[in-house]
Amino acid sequence: MEKLDNLVVSSSPHLRSGADVEKMMWHVNLALLPAILLSVYFFGFRALAIIILSIAAAVVTEGIIQKATGKEVLIADGSAVVTGLLLGLNMPVHVPLWLPVIGSVFAIAVVKQAFGGLGSNFMNPALAARAAMLAAWPVHMTSYAVPFVDGITHATPLSILSGAAHGELPSYLDLFIGNVGGVIGETSALALLAGGVYLFVKGVIDWRTPTGFLGTVFILTWIFGGNAGLFTGDPLYHLLAGGLMLGAFYMATDYVTSPVTKKGRLLMGIGAGAITVMIRLWGGYPEGVTYGILLMNIATPLLDRYTVPRIYGTVRK
Repeated sequence: MEKLDNLVVSSSPHLRSGADVEKMMWHVNLALLPAILLSVYFFGFRALAIIILSIAAAVVTEGIIQKATGKEVLIADGSAVVTGLLLGLNMPVHVPLWLPVIGSVFAIAVVKQAFGGLGSNFMNPALAARAAMLAAWPVHMTSYAVPFVDGITHATPLSILSGAAHGELPSYLDLFIGNVGGVIGETSALALLAGGVYLFVKGVIDWRTPTGFLGTVFILTWIFGGNAGLFTGDPLYHLLAGGLMLGAFYMATDYVTSPVTKKGRLLMGIGAGAITVMIRLWGGYPEGVTYGILLMNIATPLLDRYTVPRIYGTVRK
């Protein structure tokens, strides 16, 4: 009975892990390091400048708003760094250097802090900012560079595959390594997969969302993605091209804007994958990852409502 004297009665939760927001955010930043290094290798130091400007603007904006509103300044938790980093990686290398600054200010001030800060935003800030910039500056946001070449724009593999642009499709090896046109952080499937595996091993992300996302894109593009009828598509090409890896592992898995239930996370991945394929195959824009994730962010409360296990004896309304 002496051992029981040391017990403390408290409210839940009673089981805790060593994980916290700060650790998870910095794990995400570390996981994106291979993508950063390869973006600099393929697109030069201008890519690094865009990333640094985007991160700096996000962190400064977060600190100013938290200070002005009397909140604790928590820029060291890494969440603003993640937002700025993801936004920077979602930009073409030839955008004007003021654009990542404006994008990060919008992401933090409008999408994140205006709704209460970390944990209260209903959309991924980096993706929402990218969507806003695509609408406001479509030419800047869709002028993609050729790796190792300065000042020359080039069609992305997805735009060539969809017929929206002319050109020779890059090889699977170039797609896997990242030697293709596109935004600076999405081209290398190798780097993004390596970071995704790291996040999974560290327990930062749940396998259900990226698996549902990638699996749905694979199946639907195989069935509907070919020009010679059903089941003639090239699903591997769709997996490696565009922003799918970046979106599936790093943005769809965002804790704040994704469901809390395991079933809900799987359904979110499936839904985002289906929307991505619909936009890629039949939409007016070659890439649908951004809008697929954002639409499923909006649907997250609904997914949580219908996938939370019922208490025994209750009737779901």
